[in-house]
Amino acid sequence: MKTYLHAFAMCQSMFCAIPFPCKTWDEGARDKMLVCLPLVGLEIGGIWCALGWLIRFLSLPALLIGLILAAYPFLITGLIHLDGFMDVTDAVKSCRDLNRRREILKDSHVGSFAVIHVALLILAQFALFASAPEEAPMGVLCLIPAVSRCGSALAVTILPAMSTSQYAGQKKNKTHIAVSAGMLAIFLLAGICLWGKYGLVPVGTAIGYALAVRKGCKSLEGMNGDIAGYALTIGELWGVAVYALL
Repeated sequence: MKTYLHAFAMCQSMFCAIPFPCKTWDEGARDKMLVCLPLVGLEIGGIWCALGWLIRFLSLPALLIGLILAAYPFLITGLIHLDGFMDVTDAVKSCRDLNRRREILKDSHVGSFAVIHVALLILAQFALFASAPEEAPMGVLCLIPAVSRCGSALAVTILPAMSTSQYAGQKKNKTHIAVSAGMLAIFLLAGICLWGKYGLVPVGTAIGYALAVRKGCKSLEGMNGDIAGYALTIGELWGVAVYALL
């Protein structure tokens, strides 16, 4: 149990900008970090939901609500997943050969494709939240980051990794796969049971994630952390789109 607590602390510190009181690094817990990722997502989603309730209670203007809710998921993660989105977008949209695409993926410079797509991404998320119906339940927002991170935990564990990925050579832990899949099923079922038609929001997130990770892996012929961030960002945008358009 102590090892899993260390894994959660490590996952929280790496993938969330919220300060965590216990700062530790346990190499023996490294392989358990992914199974803790959905729990960090649930925490991020819970704060997103509470923030939504607060700004709705304060009766803020729709455009300001859109700005706050759109910016939150990027800022709370320290922009780490948005960075992966930009790296993969530059690589995939370059339409070069595989070796060159992988070089672009690791290039620290920002290309025009990344700049254009991240601007469109942020504008889309802002517009969707600003135009969401007032009766849309804020509570369902807590499931969007949880479901997207279930997707990351499963994709990184199951899909073949790129040779340059930190996950290359990592053994597939069937127990962790089962736990991540179980959490995903619980989140999807909870959405439908608690919010009716708005239960399609986490479903949309899962579908968006799956399509994005398929595109990234197919183009770069392997899975890595950048593709996980790319798919997570797109999956969450899909969830927000369903939330706003229902």
